[in-house]
Amino acid sequence: MAAKKLKEWFDRDCALRIGKAISENAPDFDAIEYADTVSRPLEHMELKDRVLLLASELHNRLPEDYLKTAEIILSSLGPELKEETGMFTEGYWLMPIARLVEEFGLSNFDVSMHLCEEITKRHTSEYAVRPFIEQDQERALQIITRWVQSKNAHVRRLASEGVRPRLPWAKKLECFIQNPKPILELVAPLRADTSHYVRKSVANLVNDISKDHPVLIENLACDWKQEGNKYTDWIVHHGTRTLRKQVNAKGKNV
Repeated sequence: MAAKKLKEWFDRDCALRIGKAISENAPDFDAIEYADTVSRPLEHMELKDRVLLLASELHNRLPEDYLKTAEIILSSLGPELKEETGMFTEGYWLMPIARLVEEFGLSNFDVSMHLCEEITKRHTSEYAVRPFIEQDQERALQIITRWVQSKNAHVRRLASEGVRPRLPWAKKLECFIQNPKPILELVAPLRADTSHYVRKSVANLVNDISKDHPVLIENLACDWKQEGNKYTDWIVHHGTRTLRKQVNAKGKNV
């Protein structure tokens, strides 16, 4: 039997799972009606449109007062992931909830950023935080800087993954493409993180930046390699993979 495509996970069953979780904290929420409403149009949609439809129809059925909606969502997220894995295999159904925060939470900045932090402990909010960064970079980075210090590896990863300039499937963060120094300073404390999950994100961020600022990353790599830390060395190696490919393409020795 062929494995389900990612988009196929966001179907009536997913809507019903979301609806049941919400209805436990919002007794008037009709999980069956919600699932029935979204099920037919979902069949003809690709992944992003499916997630947006689930998010929009959920938003339409929750209180107009976003603060009340946020309370319901927060109470409906379920247990945190115990391991570094599971963000998609176990927490996939939360993607539309993260999209709801992304689409409808901008006017409630701090509340929504807190929701992103809590969602990422079960799934991920790497896409949801980006509009908040664009809206108020300084305010967002103040919050994300606190995430860097979190004991939860998922939250530390979000601090790095959410600010990646060229995150796949996401709109580019032009502010950090033009000036990546704020995010390099942000993730510097994570350069020897004990979590491979976090280190991989930092390396991918470094690799993103290398595409636009190769000299900056070459200098960073030299500085970090001098620390003699095996975790940092791994980040440097993985984060300079694009630079090495460019060198190889020119026929030079690495």
